Amino acid sequence: MVRRNLRKMEIIFLTLAEVNSVEERGIYQDLLRKFRDEGHGVTIVTPVERRRGISTNFIKKEGVSILQVKTLNIQKTNVVEKGIGTLAIEYQYLSAIKRFTSHKKFDLILYSTPPITLVKVIEYLKKRDHAKSYLLLKDIFPQNAVDMNMLKKGGILHRQFVKKEKKLYHISDTIGCMSQANVDFVLKYNPEVDPGKIEINPNTIEPVVFSYSDEEKISIREKYQVPTDKKVLVYGGNLGKPQGLDFLLETIHATQIENAFFLIVGNGTEFPRIQNWFSQEKPVNAKLLQRLPKEDYDQLLAACDVGLIFLDKNFLIPNFPSRLLSYLEMKMPVIVATDPNTDMGDIVENAQCGYKVIAGDQPEMQTKLKKLLTEDNLNELGNNAEKLLQKEYLVEKSFNLIIEKL
Repeated sequence: MVRRNLRKMEIIFLTLAEVNSVEERGIYQDLLRKFRDEGHGVTIVTPVERRRGISTNFIKKEGVSILQVKTLNIQKTNVVEKGIGTLAIEYQYLSAIKRFTSHKKFDLILYSTPPITLVKVIEYLKKRDHAKSYLLLKDIFPQNAVDMNMLKKGGILHRQFVKKEKKLYHISDTIGCMSQANVDFVLKYNPEVDPGKIEINPNTIEPVVFSYSDEEKISIREKYQVPTDKKVLVYGGNLGKPQGLDFLLETIHATQIENAFFLIVGNGTEFPRIQNWFSQEKPVNAKLLQRLPKEDYDQLLAACDVGLIFLDKNFLIPNFPSRLLSYLEMKMPVIVATDPNTDMGDIVENAQCGYKVIAGDQPEMQTKLKKLLTEDNLNELGNNAEKLLQKEYLVEKSFNLIIEKL
């Protein structure tokens, strides 16, 4: 780990994710906790949706400052409120920051996409505090919405969002992309962006060791009524349109491998549809569970054998879901079923910790499943998964990349 004799920095983190505690586990919490533990000041600006009934407030907690900004409902709501809420959040954040942080001078503005609509907030802080700005590019919007047919390419809204996207890239001193494919995509479609300010800054975590005996794993499976005599392939996380879950359901239906059992754990806009499919099809080789608390989910994940990642085949943008890190953390081999544009599958295969499949190619999926489940190399692949995590996705990597810019 790189150590530097740096003065204490003040960092402000702008996010649409709801961050209530820096001690929770997650790609943002782990990074912010690292800044705190290294002696830097951290202020987190996070939304609190109107359905919660909480007013805008500023608290100090666990060695960091948290500014909760009351917003419209922007998650798990209708498209109209989500759209208006996402546009309004810029002004709500700006007002709250002016009100509650006038006593602070920030050295670094750290922010992630989504959203792309915080340009005025970043401009204000850069001008007020002469701060550096660092974008963690986690989602390429509005192209992802076009890929999902949620936005018409070339329409008024699309043109407006593209203008905001380009402005965001322009005012960012550094743009940290999740992988090389993301770097290439940004430069291809935004040739005006200086390549010198783009770097690979992947999703990273502070891993926890989960070490359960075979008896404990059996007990965990029994708790959730998951077979103890089969290889469990788990899909965990968001269940939404971007995940291309039709292919997951097709895979469950098509798989005739005797020792294969699919476990889906999560929540999202597609959950009711998946639940309905399970009710109608009654698959004997699969189970659906609603989202679990993080601690329970990690425990269940540690008792599974193979991690599954699915992305819609129509994506042009190279997504890189952070759920990969959860699987690597558990020393689990991975099957990555994605569009042809992401490089996640290549990274997994090059590290020899799993296999890639182009979403929609069921014959290839069955080939890879049989290869994975009939060969006695799950442990070797799992060990390679841990090596990949240790090499590329530890939080120290993100922290050092960002600190170097200061």
